[in-house]
Amino acid sequence: MHGLVGERVLMRIHIGERDKWNGQPLYEAIVNLLRERHYAGATVFRAIMGFGPTARLHTDKVLRLSLDLPLVIECVDTEEKINAILPELDQMLDGGLITLEKAKVITYRAHDGRPGE
Repeated sequence: MHGLVGERVLMRIHIGERDKWNGQPLYEAIVNLLRERHYAGATVFRAIMGFGPTARLHTDKVLRLSLDLPLVIECVDTEEKINAILPELDQMLDGGLITLEKAKVITYRAHDGRPGE
């Protein structure tokens, strides 16, 4: 069992699918940064509809070759680790939104690589 069980912080990063950082998709850059810094994990979700401060609607109903759907990156870790990465994330985001909330982690098990698990 991993030592993550207990009170932690859930960080949600709201960005657009087209957002970039140093020539690569921003969501990839953020997940790679979190992975390099040994955060517990991160997941990227693609939304089907949403809008931000500009009120420009983003939806999957419009057929486009290059979509700009809303993305949410979630990461749960200790408050100290989340707070430590915020200045770097702030530099990477040109717009977007980061939210933090307390989360109670009930169970967390690192995958040991055995087939079928």
